[in-house]
Amino acid sequence: MCRAIPGKIISIDDSNPELRMAKVNFAGIIKDACLNWLPESKVGEYVIVHVGFALNTIDEQDAEQTLHLLREMGEIP
Repeated sequence: MCRAIPGKIISIDDSNPELRMAKVNFAGIIKDACLNWLPESKVGEYVIVHVGFALNTIDEQDAEQTLHLLREMGEIP
């Protein structure tokens, strides 16, 4: 089963218009994610990523609440 852990966009690379990429912070782990399906995404927004593709955005309050609950359950540091 996959868990949808929200990640915060910390930088965006627009150098290749056909492959818009971002660095996303998932509870301290930085991963690359493709933003082609979310062209309006901005630094500071939270996204849900699956197999390297950002699928949708999530507001900050919901993201923080999810991260808090996952920490309480011991699922993330």
